[in-house]
Amino acid sequence: MASKSAASLEKYVRERVPPMLTDQYQFTMAYTYWKSGRHQDEAVFELFFRENPFGGEFSLFSGLTDCLLFLKNFKYTEQDVAFLKSVLPSTTEEGFFRYLLTMDASGVSVCSFPEGSVVFDRVPLMEVNGPLAVVQLLETSLLCLVNYASLVSSNAARLRLAAGPKRRMLEMGLRRAQGPDGGLSASRYSYIGGFDMTSNMLAGQLFGIPVSGTMAHSYITSFSSLEEVRHRTLAPALGEGPALDLVSLSQAWLPRVCSLLQVTHSEVNEGELAAFISYALTFPRNFLVLLDSYSVMRSGVLNFCAVALALCQLHYQPIGVRLDSGDLCGQSVELRRIFLACSSRFQVAELQSLLIVGSNNISEKSLLEMNGQENEIDVVGVGTHLVTCPLQPSLGCVYKLVQVNGAPRMKLTEDSGKSTLPGRKAVYRLFSQDGHAFLDLLALREEPVPAEGIAVQCRVLGGWEEETVTAARVERIHQQCFTQGQISQTLPSTADIRTRVQAALSTLHPGQRRLQQPERYKVAVSEKLYCLLRDLKNSLKN
Repeated sequence: MASKSAASLEKYVRERVPPMLTDQYQFTMAYTYWKSGRHQDEAVFELFFRENPFGGEFSLFSGLTDCLLFLKNFKYTEQDVAFLKSVLPSTTEEGFFRYLLTMDASGVSVCSFPEGSVVFDRVPLMEVNGPLAVVQLLETSLLCLVNYASLVSSNAARLRLAAGPKRRMLEMGLRRAQGPDGGLSASRYSYIGGFDMTSNMLAGQLFGIPVSGTMAHSYITSFSSLEEVRHRTLAPALGEGPALDLVSLSQAWLPRVCSLLQVTHSEVNEGELAAFISYALTFPRNFLVLLDSYSVMRSGVLNFCAVALALCQLHYQPIGVRLDSGDLCGQSVELRRIFLACSSRFQVAELQSLLIVGSNNISEKSLLEMNGQENEIDVVGVGTHLVTCPLQPSLGCVYKLVQVNGAPRMKLTEDSGKSTLPGRKAVYRLFSQDGHAFLDLLALREEPVPAEGIAVQCRVLGGWEEETVTAARVERIHQQCFTQGQISQTLPSTADIRTRVQAALSTLHPGQRRLQQPERYKVAVSEKLYCLLRDLKNSLKN
């Protein structure tokens, strides 16, 4: 990541995620640790989720960069401590507040999946190691940074899979998002998940995401006649010859288009034509307009073709149109037919490559339905169903203690699905001969690395059935990314993480990428870890 971009991102994270962005009970626990003299005990926590989102078989891991920048700047201020004094019990000792003022993340280390990795349920995404009070106080902030980021990037990846690899995708959900931060995060992580561009200008400025947009219906309906086109002339694109009156050129083309499409001139809305001409005069190289303010087939497309032909006459390439209502597939097919007919009749090749953009409450379901119908949609704009994740509002990441002072710890609980796996672990991904990942194996850190081509006994999570697996390739997943208060790896750019996502998804078997009724991806534990789990569980029960 370039130094200027890194500095801007660090400032953004520092201002958005101060250490006080946490829950009150973190401080009551930290005070109790301090009071009992246990605040410096070495503790290990793991961050993971329990179920793959959206009924699928994978998730994406996002938010790590922000976690590392948060840790780097973790420090309480005098103002923070003054507020804590006002809300914690009056019996809280002054020494605890002095301790908080000295606290930072210099004793903390983190290893994790690389950001942009494909990840699975119950597999630790991050391991956080350090003084007990400090790593306890980190819990809420880290969960906040990972939960939504991973959820929305996973949602974006699913939408990308539903749309297919050729269709371009525009994120346009800022106005529908849960507040400014939700909108900004959605733009960033939807791009990481596979979208091509965003309408969010601040996301473009902060994260280098390509920005794009067209126009709103309000712009078009603000015009009522050609008299409102104040500046009428446009110079040819090649700079040869005088500027010409684009209004007159468009008016000359309109009857010819109406005749071709067998629409009477009186049906065409003059205000819409004025809006299109004004936009073309302002953005002659980026002429992409919204067609459905009045009638797509009786007005919008005729006005567009008239102005597009006038632009072509001046050697500009019009870009295309956007549909925002009605039968997007059916309309797109008819629009393509019209563009090709105009291209053929008027001998204008530029009309053969026009883009058709569709945006009308697009969802994963509607994208899958779109694929089953004939359509000519080149670009889809997705808003609400991307940024709000209505099918699953939270990924449900948790942050659980697995070791204190070298001794394994676990949560037993009444619900077996919420019990935890004790001890520090290594995470291995096993690949088959065809290059696809088929199993994530959790083992205790001290165990040897599974050998390629050698059978390994393990227990599959869930039913704990025994299984023997042989991997053609074994990859140790966790990387040390934060060591004793310092970020210990080069932070990737948003574009780099996006590239990693696409590479990671390609390692999944097609059946596990399937959006509906996917094949199960297995997560297993080594025999040694299973024995530790069994023995510790029996010990706790007794």
